[in-house]
Amino acid sequence: MAVFTEVTDDALAAFLDEYDIGGMVAFRGIAEGVQNSNYSLRTTEADFILTLYEERVDLDDLPWFIGLMEHLAQHGVTCPLPVRGRDGVALRHLAGRKAAITTFLPGVWPRRVRQEHCAPLGAALAQLHIAGQGYAASRHNSLGPDGWGPLLAKSIGGADEVNPGLGDELSTALPKILAAWPTNLPVGHIHADLFPDNVFFLGGQLSGLIDFYFAATDLLAYDVAVCLNAWCFEADGSFNITKGQALLGGYNRVRQMQKAELAALPVLCQGAAMRFALTRLYDWVNTPPGAFVTRKDPMDYVRRLRFHLHANSETDYGG
Repeated sequence: MAVFTEVTDDALAAFLDEYDIGGMVAFRGIAEGVQNSNYSLRTTEADFILTLYEERVDLDDLPWFIGLMEHLAQHGVTCPLPVRGRDGVALRHLAGRKAAITTFLPGVWPRRVRQEHCAPLGAALAQLHIAGQGYAASRHNSLGPDGWGPLLAKSIGGADEVNPGLGDELSTALPKILAAWPTNLPVGHIHADLFPDNVFFLGGQLSGLIDFYFAATDLLAYDVAVCLNAWCFEADGSFNITKGQALLGGYNRVRQMQKAELAALPVLCQGAAMRFALTRLYDWVNTPPGAFVTRKDPMDYVRRLRFHLHANSETDYGG
């Protein structure tokens, strides 16, 4: 979540007049994230999230995202629900952007991931994959393997300013990952960005999943690889195999991964690390001055990529 587009008081008041959600009590920007402009909205009736969709999101995809969230919620996944206006329309316009209001989920995301977070996270991811099977529409993953080369090309000019030799390192690793990329694994709807700040816990229990605007139709095991990257590395860059065991165990108790999926974990984790290294590098190089957004260090994921390049099998991840 982030803020790229500012919303005036008058524009917000006019926008809220199109809903039956009460009058505004509080409104503030949310700085975390890199994709859309997000605001916390409190009305006299409830708490909500207001999202303005920025240039990275293809506007043609927005009905798919909205439909996926509604479908998942109807099939037992706790996630934000789009709020429809008086005319029944969820997607609207505000401050020159497409915009939508969604329900607010209670809970807090884990600032420090512990082992006990990982099994519930794995189970929730598997539940999402199963629940998504009935959603017939599909969406190409624009940040999947065929998007990594263009991202590198747009960012490589500033790579060595982030870290000397980074451009050559990424340029060497990427072709090897793409050459080994699996094509015969189970496909379904994936979250693709299930970082700790997109998972809420309340009273020791997982209370919901948020931010589905990178979701796509892709390899289910790739989604697991994203989570292994995001949840199982320590601050010193080491992989915590106990967390990996918990995450994979939680997932497999709900949806058993195929042997081929487990065998592909090293290259899938390489790809996931490459994806986030590249998008972070792109944002580091291209974020406009003055944007209310926290840039993230791409080297965090380059170091994870180095670990994955030396992994031999699923046992390196606790499988």
